[in-house]
Amino acid sequence: MLYIDELGLKALKAKDELVSIDSKMKDEALRVMAQQLVKNSSTILSANQLDVICARERKVKESLVDRLLLTPSRIEGMAKGLIEASQYPDPIGKVLYETEMPQGMKLKKITVPMGVIGIIYESRPNVTADAAGLCFKAGSAVILRGGSDAINSNKAIVRVLRNSLDMLGINNDSIQLVEDTSRETANEMMRAVKYIDLLVPRGGAALIASVIENATVPVIETGTGNCHVYIDKECDEKKAVDITINAKCSRPGVCNAIETLLIHKDVYKKVLPKIEEKLLEYNVQIRACERAKQVLNSSVDATEEDWATEFLDFILAVKVVDDIDEAISHINKYGTKHSECIITEIEENKKLFTNKIDAACVYVNASTRFTDGGEFGLGAEIGISTQKLHARGPMGANEITTYKYIIDGQGQIR
Repeated sequence: MLYIDELGLKALKAKDELVSIDSKMKDEALRVMAQQLVKNSSTILSANQLDVICARERKVKESLVDRLLLTPSRIEGMAKGLIEASQYPDPIGKVLYETEMPQGMKLKKITVPMGVIGIIYESRPNVTADAAGLCFKAGSAVILRGGSDAINSNKAIVRVLRNSLDMLGINNDSIQLVEDTSRETANEMMRAVKYIDLLVPRGGAALIASVIENATVPVIETGTGNCHVYIDKECDEKKAVDITINAKCSRPGVCNAIETLLIHKDVYKKVLPKIEEKLLEYNVQIRACERAKQVLNSSVDATEEDWATEFLDFILAVKVVDDIDEAISHINKYGTKHSECIITEIEENKKLFTNKIDAACVYVNASTRFTDGGEFGLGAEIGISTQKLHARGPMGANEITTYKYIIDGQGQIR
């Protein structure tokens, strides 16, 4: 029997038992998980330190080490996400639609658990708690397959979560971790149609492309984040500077950080030097077009490849555009349909940008860094969906349910 078959059989048993757990018990379990994460934070941090040391020994760039790193505040953030998830209405059993059919039967469309959800992800161990908690809230068992770089952290977190379920007499196989991080186990998960009802990849472009290409299990695509800020010809300069710096520099290794700045030809000579001054405080490398280079003190030539690259680092591509139409065209060509921003004081251009930009999240005068399940009030998130079927944008518990129709009759036949 394959390793994933063993986990899959346990998950099927657990998901059948989860159906019988009521909202009150699910929310109590989430609160216990949160408490136990904080209580066991020293153990989790010790395990995480092993992963961080290994990453630095492999010369992983610091922006990616930051994705891997756990701190007391980040563990508290994980716990907070679970607490918030416990406070939201149960996504299961909601009546989406009801009517009386012409034959006299009563029809209801209600939300139900997905069943077993598989998550394949990289680096960020906080995803382990977020994904486990949300799947549990949505009544589904989960099989988590993190990357080898975070295996010690993930083991420690899952051990705490499973022990929390044990404390309440809930089948701890509701949350399972794939401890074999070989490529073979990932491929097994992609084909585990007998066990897994939905597969969610969360990570870099290569991982997502591999899952989409090879999976026979249904997939929700969470996209990479080649995000943009466009500064329009009429803008508030302070907003332009502050938003650009926050969107690029607060955490450059995450998917909602920007990779390209587009700026209107009428304002670039005045605004771009102010932005550069702040960028250099973070040692950001600027890769610029010819016009932008004329007003920058420190930049290199941007290439065609740069416009399409998710750097995940202190690197920013900069391009001067003639008008908003060119900015929209550039974003829709090179963007990954994740998060895009316009900084403008022109009402007409706000509407034009939000109508024409093809992305899950479109911002007006606000940083793209807000694209996050917690910030959107979802408690936490499974990932940011950049596709258009079933779910789009940050995916909370509601987005990982499905539905069924219940038809109540009195003996009608057709």
